[in-house]
Amino acid sequence: MKKGWIVLGVVVVLVLIVFGTYVSNYNRLVTFNESIDAAWAQVENQLQRRFDLIPNLVNTAKGYIKHEKEVFTHIADARAKLAGARTTNEKVQATNEMESALSRLLVVVENYPQLRSNENFIRLQDELAGTENRIAVERRRYNETVQIYNILVKRLPSNIVAAMSGFKTRDIYFKVEEPAKKAPKVEF
Repeated sequence: MKKGWIVLGVVVVLVLIVFGTYVSNYNRLVTFNESIDAAWAQVENQLQRRFDLIPNLVNTAKGYIKHEKEVFTHIADARAKLAGARTTNEKVQATNEMESALSRLLVVVENYPQLRSNENFIRLQDELAGTENRIAVERRRYNETVQIYNILVKRLPSNIVAAMSGFKTRDIYFKVEEPAKKAPKVEF
């Protein structure tokens, strides 16, 4: 009879350990899954800030640069794609196109000293630079959160809990586009 209680006690302890491990890992997965969504929301928040700032910057520049229609067309197209993007992949691609269009605008601005000295334009350009820095920080945080979550989904014992509970890796990272990997050509 005494052996039966000991065996039952050991079984109960093992069940509690297994259940506790399951619950602990499940809760960590849920926390990081939600953290990814929160990090993405912060990226979108900064993208919206940029989206709202760009028309002011463009309108200020348009007054000085009337014949640079192609640059403004690319910005308008990129902004429209960003506004119409629904999935995370579409938003990442639209964001990359917007960054490319903005960099072309800033290159064009270099040819217009009057615009560069305009107080409104300088203020807007500083706001845009600050926004770009915020976007970079939020992207980094998002990528780090996705990385931690993906590690949890793949590593023992949480991978067993992830498989049982339907958690899957998230493959959407912000990556540097090929043109951005090349050093810009600076001429004096």
